[in-house]
Amino acid sequence: MLSGLSELGQAYLSILNVYSLAYGLGGALLGIIVGCLPGLSATLCIALLTTLTIKMAPNDAILILICSYVGTLYGGSRTAILLNIPGTAANAASCADGHALALRGEAGRAIGIATSGAFSGTLFGVLCLAAFTPLLAEVSLSFGAYEFFWLALLGVAMSGSIVGNDPLKGWLMGTLGLFVAQIGQEGLYAYDRFTFGWNQLSGGISLIPALVGAFGFAEVLTTLADPAERQMVEMRDSVLPRFREVAQYWRTVLRSGLIGVLTGLMPGVGEDAGAWMSYAAAKAVSKEREQFGKGSIDGLMAAETGDMSSIPGHIIPALALGIPGSAPSAVLMAAMIIHGIQPGPMLMIEHPQFIYDVVAMTSLATVSILVFGLFLIKPLLLVLKIRRTVLMPIIFLLCTVGAFASASRLFDIYCMIAIGIGAFFLRRRGYQMAPFVLGLVLGGLLDKSLRRGLVLSDGSLVPFFTRPISIGFATVTILILLLYIPAFKSLVASVTGAIGRQFRRVTSRHA
Repeated sequence: MLSGLSELGQAYLSILNVYSLAYGLGGALLGIIVGCLPGLSATLCIALLTTLTIKMAPNDAILILICSYVGTLYGGSRTAILLNIPGTAANAASCADGHALALRGEAGRAIGIATSGAFSGTLFGVLCLAAFTPLLAEVSLSFGAYEFFWLALLGVAMSGSIVGNDPLKGWLMGTLGLFVAQIGQEGLYAYDRFTFGWNQLSGGISLIPALVGAFGFAEVLTTLADPAERQMVEMRDSVLPRFREVAQYWRTVLRSGLIGVLTGLMPGVGEDAGAWMSYAAAKAVSKEREQFGKGSIDGLMAAETGDMSSIPGHIIPALALGIPGSAPSAVLMAAMIIHGIQPGPMLMIEHPQFIYDVVAMTSLATVSILVFGLFLIKPLLLVLKIRRTVLMPIIFLLCTVGAFASASRLFDIYCMIAIGIGAFFLRRRGYQMAPFVLGLVLGGLLDKSLRRGLVLSDGSLVPFFTRPISIGFATVTILILLLYIPAFKSLVASVTGAIGRQFRRVTSRHA
């Protein structure tokens, strides 16, 4: 316990210098700007910044990425309130009450309440991140090749629900990512696979060009294909919230913060789920539930607290288990791998200080959104006036430079363009790219763990199903897949319903 506090204190001291503060504040500011631009996402922001920070020290680069992650989701509330367009999917729950307040001439008040909720939610999530990540990481130290295999397979199984409503499309994209991860020389004997005699493919498909193509170039093509503009509501009142107005919703903050962290801990459940579940819970117990959707402060506070507290919640399993819970956390985990930090059970052995560094980084991001959200709001709103036709060519240039800069190979630019074009057409058919990236990131771990396990067991599959942790992961993975089968889902619902009815009968008799 004392050693953990010492390492946490050291992590906070390590960012209290001019360069780290500048990186953190700059990353958060850039994230807020990206979040304010409708159509751009936290995933795109992290992917582009990964290419621009590739030559930086790992901790500095991760600091910028985490601050931009937090900043982007916070910045998305601006467009939700002023344009009725969620800047990111996580801000959709803020549209109803936030935009209703703006239409009543209280846009500044709505932004102030959203800022207070975002700050409170992220701060609550940071406390949970500091408390639970080291404990979960210590438990995961008992993992071997068999457990790593099922852990990676569980992550791919979660790709069915990480984004969208069609699990089959998620699994197909996750499987496609697994296949792409097998291209090139395999990890144990350096034998070429799926290269078809093309020497350029021997090194495999690099992660950075894949990220930039799937999220950056595809976003450019998608935006240019639908360049619709919306009218912004003018802001005339102050954004500084009154302390009494915020303090009276402390129950909403605690409830929504807990819901956001818990949804973040469940792999495959995005930040938008934290926002909507918090909003629904607040509406169910609120004394002003008739105001929800018409400009409720309680509803707006719950939505922003829930989605922002889920960010640290998603980082917890990504660090401790190597299973990201949302699209941005999947790209963030990929960026950590690029910088030589492998999230997962071995993190406490290879980089024990890094978990506490992430806590300090997220704390700096929390303070940054409060400062920028309350004191730089009007200059930041000028970003909303930038036309997409001007912005998209700049993003495409950054995509090209980022894909080339990672290894100085022209082939990587071709890969970025090819993956981007493919992602553009797949997205128009309802396929999302986050499961693809998740499969690409976990593909190497799954392949190596399977083959190492088979070597250790002399080709036997029995240890994969007999070791206690392995059989636990195997059971969860199989249940996740079965729950998407309608017949099995209805059977589970009927069984649980029967158990619930029997329990109520027993309790009523005793009463």
